[in-house]
Amino acid sequence: MTEALTIRSLTTTTELEDVRALESRVWGEEEATPVHQTLTAVKNGGLVLGAFSDEKLIGFQYSFPGFDGTCVYLCSHILAVDPAYRSMGIGAKLKYAQRQESKKKGYSYISWTYDPLESANGYLNIGKLGAVCSTYIENCYGDMNDPLNANLPSDRFVVEWASAKDTKRAQPLYTPDQIMEASLIQWTLTDEGFPSVTGIDEKWLNRDVVSVAIPSAFQQMKEVSPSLALDWRMRTRLVFQTCFAQGFQVTDFMKSPESSAPVHFYILTKKEVQK
Repeated sequence: MTEALTIRSLTTTTELEDVRALESRVWGEEEATPVHQTLTAVKNGGLVLGAFSDEKLIGFQYSFPGFDGTCVYLCSHILAVDPAYRSMGIGAKLKYAQRQESKKKGYSYISWTYDPLESANGYLNIGKLGAVCSTYIENCYGDMNDPLNANLPSDRFVVEWASAKDTKRAQPLYTPDQIMEASLIQWTLTDEGFPSVTGIDEKWLNRDVVSVAIPSAFQQMKEVSPSLALDWRMRTRLVFQTCFAQGFQVTDFMKSPESSAPVHFYILTKKEVQK
């Protein structure tokens, strides 16, 4: 992309109609958020940010206020980038702009959900942005019929991202060999080249740092072997829920060094005990 990228808040009906059109292209017409909803949210503490290349809307982020029983936070609901402009860092730029606006509005943190088996989202949300997660929701949205979610339980991570502090990742604390050794999930390759779970390491309770492997190409796996994708969903569901119950939280994401690697890794560490 040679044109300059600009990001700005969107507040008018016309702008939000363009957002809905882009959302329809990415997620499908049936899933697109009505303009009356985004407009109402914007008028009541919410936020819609648009990313523009030469005045063309190529990405957006939509969020609205939430309340956790103690404080008000910003609930980040949808982020989408035009397929022709993917892998250019636009999603990360939208998130950093969102955090700046969130801080201006006085929100203490931002929260959102995503599918933990989508490695690109894990890399962005955990690895690059520095969000953390200790909540796993089974079938969060029920049955979903859009291309990315169809035919699998819509399990989700709930992540939290502080509004007021820098959470960019420093240099990795662990080597790829250390992360491989700490992997809770053992796997082997199928004839099609996809990873298949062979077992779960039972010695992990004695560790302060563990890792959880996930497929690097989950959508391709779904297309070729839906039963294998479902097995990964159920196995990782069990592992993450057990880890969170034992005081672990997801704090980092490590891509395997080889670009064609079949798995990437979440890194989980024990939460600090509050005194």
